[in-house]
Amino acid sequence: MNEDVRVTAWVRGQVQGVGFRWFTRANALRIGELAGFAVNLGDGRVQVVAEGPKGHCDQLLDWLRTGDTPGRVDGVTEIWATPRGGYDGFEIR
Repeated sequence: MNEDVRVTAWVRGQVQGVGFRWFTRANALRIGELAGFAVNLGDGRVQVVAEGPKGHCDQLLDWLRTGDTPGRVDGVTEIWATPRGGYDGFEIR
C-alpha cells in the first residue's frame, strides 16, 4: 500500500550555506508527487517536510541519509504523521 503520509525530517551536519535546500527540492521534484518544503533552522539544521505517497517519502528520506547531498550529513531524525495538506508543490523557505 502506498497511502499518502507526512514525514518531517531534521537533518544535522554541514547543511546550511551549501545548496542543501535547493538539492532537496530538486530531488523531491525528481521523485515526484511530493509537496512540502525545506527550511534552515537557527541551530544549523535543515528541516524537511514532505507529503505524498509513502514510498516517495521513503525515497526522499533515503536520499537525505545516504544520497549525494551537498555539504555533510551527520544524521537525520524523522517523524511520520498523517498529511495536513495546504502545500502548493515543494518549496524552499
